[in-house]
Amino acid sequence: MQFRTLGKTGFKISEVSLGTWQLGGKWGTPFDPKDARDTLEEAYDQGVNFFDTADGYQDGQSEKAVGEFIKNHPDVHYTTKIGRKEMPLDIKHFDPAHLARYVDESLQNMGTDSLDMVLLHCPPMMNYYMPETFFEMDKLKKEGKIKNYGVSVERVEEGIKALSYNISAVEIIFNMFRLRPADLFFDLAKKNNVGILARVPLASGLLTGKYTADTKFAPEDHRTTNRHGEQFDKGETFSGVDYLTGVKAANELKQRLGTDNLAAMALRFILMYDAVSAVIPGASNPTQIERNTTAADLPAFTDEQMQIVRDVYDKYIKNPVEYLW
Repeated sequence: MQFRTLGKTGFKISEVSLGTWQLGGKWGTPFDPKDARDTLEEAYDQGVNFFDTADGYQDGQSEKAVGEFIKNHPDVHYTTKIGRKEMPLDIKHFDPAHLARYVDESLQNMGTDSLDMVLLHCPPMMNYYMPETFFEMDKLKKEGKIKNYGVSVERVEEGIKALSYNISAVEIIFNMFRLRPADLFFDLAKKNNVGILARVPLASGLLTGKYTADTKFAPEDHRTTNRHGEQFDKGETFSGVDYLTGVKAANELKQRLGTDNLAAMALRFILMYDAVSAVIPGASNPTQIERNTTAADLPAFTDEQMQIVRDVYDKYIKNPVEYLW
């Protein structure tokens, strides 16, 4: 495992880290504390030292599991996200009173006096023009309740606007099916010493290359219920790519890259960008951890392989995805 610096935090974090959206159970299934503990431990054993959670994941159970884990592993770092557990999402959820309450609740869930990193969880665009949102985070940092803060975003423009404030990191969707962040935003983030966490790196599983036209998902799975943005921004489900189009594109990537392990290659592709501090694939059980961490051991992409990704993106994905996010 290699390590990279997470922006202004100075944290040296594993370039393949762990997102905990599905920790302890897949989307819509009951939370399993033992699976959660075993998954975190396996990740740690594989060299992962950074974990991404949120107050809304599994109704706070994810935060509690990560909090228990860090008590036994004080050498690890983490971020939690706030502002999205009360739906429908509204700009008021990011006003000073709500943010102060959310931070206190996360402190309680995680059993700590100060949080390593807090990300605002996909605020509406209007919040980026409400400086009191970010000034409250500065206040909480000064009080010692949080050590660092940043934002998790849907759109490139939100990330660019966030750079106006005293943020340390931006979490953004970036993968073989979502290339636009690398065009401008990555350079701007580097110039501002802001770390980048690449979320949804496998496009909700499309980039494992294992799905077919006949693949079925559980009734409560967001891949069933959010195909068109019924629950939240559709760009988070399959990266906004039409499902059947994504299956075709993934199959072509497998064929042209000559691999049966597209998932690991998709993660390794993201690590080709030095602006990325870490990629944060999820895992619902320990057996999925090795699939993720082996990506760090793969050789760098050749120029030809990088061009193949771009060719497939231009052929299947760019229109309309690039113009929406």
